Formats: sequence, C-alpha cells, structure tokens
Amino acid sequence: MQRYFVAAEQFHDSHIRIIGEDAHHAVRVMRTKPGDKFIVSDGASRTALVAVREATPLVIKADIVHMLPNDSEPRWSISIAQSLPKGDKMELVIQKGTEIGAYSFIPFESERTIVQYDGKKEAKRIERWSKIAKEAAEQSHRNWIPEIENVHSWRELLKLVDCYDLALFCYEREGDAAHGNGIRTAVREWTRRNGQSEAVEPPSVLLIVGSEGGFTEREATEAEAAGAVPIGLGKRILRTETAGIVGLTCLLYESGEMGGA
Repeated sequence: MQRYFVAAEQFHDSHIRIIGEDAHHAVRVMRTKPGDKFIVSDGASRTALVAVREATPLVIKADIVHMLPNDSEPRWSISIAQSLPKGDKMELVIQKGTEIGAYSFIPFESERTIVQYDGKKEAKRIERWSKIAKEAAEQSHRNWIPEIENVHSWRELLKLVDCYDLALFCYEREGDAAHGNGIRTAVREWTRRNGQSEAVEPPSVLLIVGSEGGFTEREATEAEAAGAVPIGLGKRILRTETAGIVGLTCLLYESGEMGGA
C-alpha cells in the first residue's frame, strides 16, 4: 500500500492534507482518486490509514480511517558516518541504509576522500539526498525519515563520538587474521559493561565508514583516542558503499531486530 509523509501541520485529528510534489505524484502517477486508501505518517508519532475524499494535483484531502501502530523503527538508533565517496555511491548508501533502518547519515571528509567538496553545491546535494531518504522511507514503510546532516570535517566528526553510546570505526586491519575485532565482539562488550540489554536504554550507535582508499593509520589512532572502537567486517575488503550497509545490517541483527539473540 502506498505511503506518504506529511508535515505535522497537515496531520489533523480526523483528516490529513497532502500537497506539493506528493499530491502531484499521487494523482498524476499513481492515479489516486476519491475512495482510494493509503498510509500517511507525520514522521514522528502518528501513522494512519486514510481514505481519499478529494484529489487534485495540487492537494489531496483524506479522512483518517484509523490510526496505525508506530512499530516499524529499530530499537537502536544507528547513524552512518560515511566518508564522501565518488559518483552517486552516497545515494546508494542513503537509499539502502534507509530501507534497512538507519536513523541518520553524516557525510564527512577524510584524508583519502577523492571527491572535491564544494560548499556552494552542498545545499542542493543535501536536498537531493534528503529526497532519496524520504522516498526510501516511504517504500520501506518507515515511521521516520533519516536526517542527512551537512558535510563534516574529520575533526568535527571526532567531536561527535562522545555524543553516542557506542561508536564503531570500520578499519580493514581489524578484518585480517592478526586482529579480528568485529561488531559482535564490540556490541557484546558494550552490553557487558552496561548490563543486560533489556535493562538499559536502547543505545545510539555511530558507524564510521571510510572512503574508497580507506583510513590512514593516523586517522585510526585518532578515532580510537576519541573513543571509537575499531572493528572489521570480515576478511574481505568491501567497497565503501557496501561497508556501511553490511555494518548496519550486522548491528540490527545483534540488537535482535532481525532475529538475533
């Protein structure tokens, strides 16, 4: 069933309004007409099944049939900090990360970032990324649209580590035979230090992923000094756009979201 997000002021006690591009898409593309039903969420605490009363490309008016539970979000709030990759790889990270259950995305620059950051283009790029997150959240029936933060410097990112209960630093050296510290080890050590997972508040987790060239040893040292836990994602070298998706999935499994213990 089609799903749309609306601003809080468009969500009323007995009815909702859809305007702008969403109304145009619903009428022109989805052929929405009076009597049709779909799901609407305000992106926070309210989700409802609605029935269309009036439908034009400018505005759709629909009556609330009944409220729905807001139960599609993971218990753990996991943010992916992604060093800016080449081309449209960031779009893939945001789209798939949103579908899987990421809470937010933090693009940043690292030493081996190849992309030349252009501050003048940032607003337009963030706008496009946010649109991709919204569409992916609708498609996957999320109750929340992940926030896309502005591009951070490496130093700015390190300052965020303390804001999270657990920060994980994806470092390829941790995946070879000499190391092997992985997500399961890091999560279970965090749980051991903080008591049983059922007895503590669900954690906020920061997953830090490097660019195509990975991280330098200096960055690894600085990340660990800031409080991030270095982890590997197996013995194979993953592409930058794959690493965050794999890490996110592993974290949600360890949290019990995907049937894990």
